[in-house]
Amino acid sequence: MSENKESQSSRKRILLVPYPKFIFMYPTLIVSVIASVVLWLGGYETVNPAEDTTAVIMTGLFLAVLMANMFVIVFDFPRATSLTLMFIITSVAMGLWLLFLSKPDLLPALESWAKGIRPVANSTFFLCMTFGMGLMYIAVFVSTRFNYWELSNNELLHHHGMLSDLKRYPAPNLRVDKEINDVFEYALLGAGRLILHPATEKRAIVLDNILFVGTKEAEMTKMLGSIKVKIGSDSNG
Repeated sequence: MSENKESQSSRKRILLVPYPKFIFMYPTLIVSVIASVVLWLGGYETVNPAEDTTAVIMTGLFLAVLMANMFVIVFDFPRATSLTLMFIITSVAMGLWLLFLSKPDLLPALESWAKGIRPVANSTFFLCMTFGMGLMYIAVFVSTRFNYWELSNNELLHHHGMLSDLKRYPAPNLRVDKEINDVFEYALLGAGRLILHPATEKRAIVLDNILFVGTKEAEMTKMLGSIKVKIGSDSNG
């Protein structure tokens, strides 16, 4: 039984894959797929913004999600910045509410102006967007096969390059720090930054956009703890 446990622990490894920020664009891809299906089934190969309300709604939804997605990718929102942003949005919303209460004639004018904005795209556009973004996601997942880190037994391994070049670092005394630089990226995929401090290296190893970083950190802490206990017992023996 003990031999089986040792063999399982010897095979255990933790993969750390830094992804590009494009990985967080999946909400836009989901909306694009939904719009493609809805408009294709509805026969919206050609659309008229004045008549085809369904196409206008799907296009507006796509643009809203796309803008929000791009906003998350372009800017970083630490905890303090996120609280400030929420405070600003709440203040603006309260200010607009008070403005409309004091001047109710503004609301019909804004309503008529908003009704005049009718962005529209046909089913072919969304099919092309879905196909293009799908190819990009495939390229992202393929590229991660040529650049990832692995914590296994007593070593930290860096696999990189087309020919699977390998660089080794000793795992004992490895210190791991976790940072959440963007609360929205963390909300989307649990992503964050891991900072690794090998004992033999003067400079830290920074891995950005590690998915489900909390789980990865917990697994690494558990493995590194078991490595230290094992080394300690061997030295005492």
